[in-house]
Amino acid sequence: MTDMVERLRGVVEGPVLAPEDDAYAQEVTGFNLAAQHSPEVAVGVTSEADAVAAVRAAAEAGKPVRVLATGHGSPVPITDGVLINTSRLTGVTVDADAKLAHIAAGSRWADVIAAAGEHGLAPVIGASDAVGCIGYTLGGGVGPLSRTYGFSSDWARSFRVVTADGEAVTASATEHPDLFWALRGGKGGLGLVTAMDFALVELSTLYGGSVFFDADDIAAVFGAWAAWTKTLPATANTSVVVLRLPPLEVIPEPLRGKTVLSVRFAFVGDPAEGERLFQPIRAAGTAIIDGVGEMPATDIALIHNDPKDPTPAFDRGLVLTDVDPGFVSAFLDAVGPQQQLPLIAIEIRYLGGAMNRDVPEGSAAGGRSSAYSLVLIGVPDPSLFETVLPGVVDGVLAGLRDWIATEAIVNFDAAFSFPGSYEACWPADTFARLAEVRATYDPDKVFPFGPA
Repeated sequence: MTDMVERLRGVVEGPVLAPEDDAYAQEVTGFNLAAQHSPEVAVGVTSEADAVAAVRAAAEAGKPVRVLATGHGSPVPITDGVLINTSRLTGVTVDADAKLAHIAAGSRWADVIAAAGEHGLAPVIGASDAVGCIGYTLGGGVGPLSRTYGFSSDWARSFRVVTADGEAVTASATEHPDLFWALRGGKGGLGLVTAMDFALVELSTLYGGSVFFDADDIAAVFGAWAAWTKTLPATANTSVVVLRLPPLEVIPEPLRGKTVLSVRFAFVGDPAEGERLFQPIRAAGTAIIDGVGEMPATDIALIHNDPKDPTPAFDRGLVLTDVDPGFVSAFLDAVGPQQQLPLIAIEIRYLGGAMNRDVPEGSAAGGRSSAYSLVLIGVPDPSLFETVLPGVVDGVLAGLRDWIATEAIVNFDAAFSFPGSYEACWPADTFARLAEVRATYDPDKVFPFGPA
C-alpha cells in the first residue's frame, strides 16, 4: 500500500494518511465511536478535484472506496481499501429567489438551517442538525416535518457525483436521470457525492417542541398518543420515546435518573390550531416539562434534542404496520417503566402523510407505505454491543412481532443487522432497478454497499 499512499500524495492536495501516521486515527473517526475504522489509507479531500483523483487512483489499484463525512451512518467498521473523508468540503450558499441551497458534501444541517433562515426559508431535515446532509439525504431521510413535506430526498434537485471511473458528473432530472433517481433514496454504491442542490420551503416559525411525562403517566399518555395519531392531519408530525436517563448533571433536574416518556410535536400552520391539536396529549397526563409552543424554524433540532458529541452507539431500527391497542399493551409489557433494560431510548415515529407520495419524476426512496417506525437505542457501553444488547433487542421484538412490517427504511438500519433487512429497504422493483443502476455506474463495485 506504500506505493498507493505515495501516488495519492502526488495528486491530492488534502492529507493522505497511512495507519502509522499521527493524524490517521482522527481522520477515520466518525460520530459512532463503536465503529473503529482501519482502512489501508485515509484521504481527506479538499475539493472535487481531490475526490476525482482519489477515486481514480483507488479504482486503478483495485481498491474499494468508502466515504466518511460525519460518521453518523457508518455503524460497520471499515477495514480495507481507501476511506475518503469529505468533512473539509464545507459551505452552503442560498439562492433565496429560487429557494435553493447549494450544499457541499461535508456540510451539516445546522449550516443549512442558519443560511436558509436568513431568508425565511428552511430545509426539510432529520431529527439532528449535527448530521451530515449528503449521507442522510441519500437514504431518503425522515425528520420532524416529513408527514408535511415528505422524505428529505424529495427536495434534492441535483447532485455532483464522482463515479467509479473517476468522472465528475451532474445527476439531475435532465442529466443522468437514472443516477439522480437512484441517489434520491438508494443510499450507497453509486459514487461519491461532492455537493447537492436542495430545495427549501417557506417556513420561519412552527408550533412544536417536546413534553415529558413521569413513569406513572407513561401507560396513559402512550395509549392516548397511539389513538391521537389516527386523527392528525398531514400538517402535524409527532413521535414518542421512552427514555431511561442516567443521573447526570447535564440532564435537567426533573428528568435526572428517571424513566420518562417524551412526546414530540411539529405543526406547520396557525399556532392556535397547533395548540388545539396538541391538547389531547396535555390532557393525558401531568407534564413534568412542557416545551411545546410556537418556535423559530431555525430551532427545529430542539424538538428531538439529539446528542451532538461523538459516542459509541448501538441501535436497531425497523417499521411497524400499526400502533393499535394490542401493540400498546405489548409495547408497555416489553419496554415500560417496570422493565429493567439496558436501552436508553425506544422511539416510535408516526409516518405517512406526504411521505406516501413519490415525487413526479420518481425516486428510489423506500418505506413510502410505512405507518410507524421503531428505533431501539442501547446504552453506550461497547462491551454490551456484541451479545447483550442484540439479545435484549431480539427479546423486545419477539413480543412485538405481530406488528413488525416486512419493509424497512435504510437510514434506520444501515448495519443491515438481520437476514433480509437489506432487501427490505426497498420495494422489489425498486431494489432491482437500483441493482441495475449500480451495475451501470459501478460495474466493478469500487463503491461496495450492502451486507458483507
